Amino acid sequence: MAENTGNLRGKTLFITGASRGIGKAIALKAAKDGANIVIAAKTAEPHPKLPGTIYTAAKEIEDAGGKCLPCIVDIRFEDQVKASVELAVKRFGGIDILVNNASAISLTGTLQTSMKKYDLMMGINVRGTYLCSRICIPYLRKSQNPHILTISPPLNLKPKWFQGHVAILTAAVTNFASNRNVEMICRKPDIMADAAYVLLCKNSKSYTGNFAIDEHVLREAGVKDMEQYSCVPGRSKAILFPPTRGIQTAARSLLSLDIFRRTSVSTNEAFRELSLVPCSESPEEKNREKLTMKFSYPVLPREKIVMILLVGLGLEASVVPRQVR
Repeated sequence: MAENTGNLRGKTLFITGASRGIGKAIALKAAKDGANIVIAAKTAEPHPKLPGTIYTAAKEIEDAGGKCLPCIVDIRFEDQVKASVELAVKRFGGIDILVNNASAISLTGTLQTSMKKYDLMMGINVRGTYLCSRICIPYLRKSQNPHILTISPPLNLKPKWFQGHVAILTAAVTNFASNRNVEMICRKPDIMADAAYVLLCKNSKSYTGNFAIDEHVLREAGVKDMEQYSCVPGRSKAILFPPTRGIQTAARSLLSLDIFRRTSVSTNEAFRELSLVPCSESPEEKNREKLTMKFSYPVLPREKIVMILLVGLGLEASVVPRQVR
């Protein structure tokens, strides 16, 4: 993990959507330095499906060593954002860091996404981010080391960032994921908190206008163990393939891990065999010859092969056939 250095002691962070998930994790990380945290979120009363409120999060932040100002804020409304920012400035004397973390998501197709849902996503993800930034900037300009950090999905479109760890496990992911084993391919919000901490401690005069990936940031900071962020220990290299994809697609996808330099697939009348050969430069394991794997399994219609699960460098693998209706 990225060690706390005390660099954020006395700094004031205005974090949207910090009552749970990534926002709260970033808040707790900064609180360990003795930072002032402003929680700008909507959840004042317990939600039937989602954990935490701004008040329970505030207690955790103060228990971790920070000071906290919980504010009931819907970032779609200018008056609410402006009032909370003014209250924060009055309470803590200014704002040093804005973390645009609040977001809305609807994992539905175009025809299934109503304009109400569309407006909600655009109102929070786009308008809300712009609004919070615009109102905070006058105060950020007075800070010695101001930062605006906006959380988003990967802006690096290489396939590897959309495979394996497909998400950070947040309330939204748990709520919407159709795959109830989604935890196996998710990381804890802590990885985002550690990466955010590293970025927010940088000199904003020399580090600004960047797109960053959490893992890249941490590796550059000297954090080598990414396994610590896995929701399910030992599953850090897990790959799930959708039911409509065949073994050839699965083999190509495995190459994106940068662990294996080639794959081969052979088929006879009754079985398919997938061979994986490790990269010679793979840093994860000294005994690389042990990483070569072959999986044989009955030939099934493509739609019945629901997942191939590659479990880390441990190494185990299983194929789970299931009737798809």
